[in-house]
Amino acid sequence: MGDWGFLSSLLDKVQSHSTVIGKIWMSVLFLFRIMVLGAGAESVWGDEQSGFICNTQQPGCENVCYDWTFPISHIRFWVLQIIFVSTPTLVYLGHAMHVIHKENKLREQNQRAKQMIKVPKYTDDKGKVKIKGNLLGSYLTQLVFKIIIEAAFIVGQYYLYGFIMVPMFPCSRKPCPFTVECYMSRPTEKTIFIIFMLVVACISLLLNVIEVFYLICTRVRCGSKSRKQKINSAENPASLLTTRWPTVEDSLRQNKKNMELETSMSIGGSLDGAKEEKQLLSDP
Repeated sequence: MGDWGFLSSLLDKVQSHSTVIGKIWMSVLFLFRIMVLGAGAESVWGDEQSGFICNTQQPGCENVCYDWTFPISHIRFWVLQIIFVSTPTLVYLGHAMHVIHKENKLREQNQRAKQMIKVPKYTDDKGKVKIKGNLLGSYLTQLVFKIIIEAAFIVGQYYLYGFIMVPMFPCSRKPCPFTVECYMSRPTEKTIFIIFMLVVACISLLLNVIEVFYLICTRVRCGSKSRKQKINSAENPASLLTTRWPTVEDSLRQNKKNMELETSMSIGGSLDGAKEEKQLLSDP
């Protein structure tokens, strides 16, 4: 595991600059790919070439048949797969660290000037990265590249030597004098190991696809919220949008109030006239 220490330390820094799904992908990479490959690969595949035996005494025939059957060792193939899949993440980490460095400088300038020259866009006071803008584009780009690389390695493994280790391999390559039969040691155990690594690779691929859709949906939701906030801002008062036109019920209610008001005024006027007439008759 010491050989993976440097890569593990770099990928560990990405944890604080990733989404929840990205952290799950990183855990799968550490636990089920790097650790399993480092702990169990040598014991399973240590006799890969020494246990490859062909039923011939022709010098060089076994080496040629082994090279034809396994163009690249499974262990080296998986090591390359992990390195290539992790490379886009490391490129994103470099971009994120560059953004953090620039915004830390901006905060120092604001403190020296004792005024807000420019507000940091991608990080907060604790240094936590907000995935948006150019950083979101960089994150989505590395996810797309990881999906392509992961799928390419899965297809490549299938075309190189399939997903099942058969016990016997017929070989007719030169300098073999005839079609010889070569045998692989512990094919069942190695098949289980191959299927396990294949399942983990498919899970990683699925997590990357889910994370792409998660980021796109989150971005669309945030965009719709920001548009609503702009509409309800001071430049676009909400009262203009919430103006309610009078309905038929409102008109009927208003007419009823007007009629009641007119009735009360007419009654009040008649009573005042009667009082005045009575006062005139009573005067001498």
